[in-house]
Amino acid sequence: MGGTGVIEPFRIDVSGEVLADLRRRLLTTRWPDPEPVDDWSQGVPFAYLRDICQTWADDYDWRARERRMNQVPQFRTEIDNLAIHFLHVRSPEPEAMPLVLTHGWPGSFVEFLDVVGPLSDPVAYGGDARDAFHVVCPSLPGFGFSDKPTETGWNVDRIARAWMGLMERLGYSTYGAQGGDWGSAVTASMAHLDPDRCRDIHLNMVPHAIVGRDATTSEEETALADIKRYQRWDAGYPTQQGSRPQTLGYGLSDSPSARAAWIIEKFWAWSDCDNHPEHAFTREQLLDNVMVYWVTGTATSSARLYWESFHGMRLRPVTVPTGIAAFPKEIIKPVRRWAESTFPNIVHWTEQAKGGHFAAFEQPKLFVDDVRTFFRGIR
Repeated sequence: MGGTGVIEPFRIDVSGEVLADLRRRLLTTRWPDPEPVDDWSQGVPFAYLRDICQTWADDYDWRARERRMNQVPQFRTEIDNLAIHFLHVRSPEPEAMPLVLTHGWPGSFVEFLDVVGPLSDPVAYGGDARDAFHVVCPSLPGFGFSDKPTETGWNVDRIARAWMGLMERLGYSTYGAQGGDWGSAVTASMAHLDPDRCRDIHLNMVPHAIVGRDATTSEEETALADIKRYQRWDAGYPTQQGSRPQTLGYGLSDSPSARAAWIIEKFWAWSDCDNHPEHAFTREQLLDNVMVYWVTGTATSSARLYWESFHGMRLRPVTVPTGIAAFPKEIIKPVRRWAESTFPNIVHWTEQAKGGHFAAFEQPKLFVDDVRTFFRGIR
């Protein structure tokens, strides 16, 4: 596993100097000219980004948001010579099941703040004690308050092995796992590498299995159209992050307005938001997530996950019981026939009524209900 084995409590405490520097940068932003269109087709609209940056500089109360985040128990521990930050909420229920939740890009542990309570203490939220989980939510290497790798090699499989080591260190001999975006790839890798311990997985995005597919149903035709749309209009970011993350990082590390635009564009594009991100999230939630990237200086290190993983990812069968929640506004909505080529043991599949890529963040109740239902059937 590597590392000292010590688990240290962690609290977020951003220095006043960092916050003052952020405000100075926001107030002295060198703005581009406005877009010559009246929609988001060229990117985040000038007027909206300027407005949200003004809120960020003058009205957004980071200290209040920081206190809220610190209400959830947080820790750091060294694994494979890298300090990993994670939330760990032990359930009061003695028969609770360990569950590791993994985020993706451009998300963070912030996505799960509204679900850790209902998952870990269902009785307190009107649920059944038998649905309780011990919740572990790590920050990916190079993301948030985890350390930034200083060597190459931190790809999906290495992260999966680190998570396996983390769960062992926490004393969990068996556990379930859940993920979306990169978290789905890490979750699938854990199940493939260690099916005796990672016994069941739940996904809200199906990794990998979208290339070279044929269509035999209208649903599959729609998914193929989504793939073409994504490749035409939405695939610039993985190309850049997967090929030249360092070049991109200079601008995103220096400019908070650029950092916000790079992230918020995806919350507009990938959520069920009726063409405006604040129909799905509050402005404070959007800025909470952006702040985690800004105050930790992880624009470049988080982008490197694409460089590390895109060129060596392999489709490998995952045979453990699998649950999939298909949210209608996912980047490419999951198709069961395609998913079964990689996940032949799908025992739970739900077509959700609303929601998109950031399922736990957008629709925490639907997310919690689906996770509970899946694991209830296989505990």
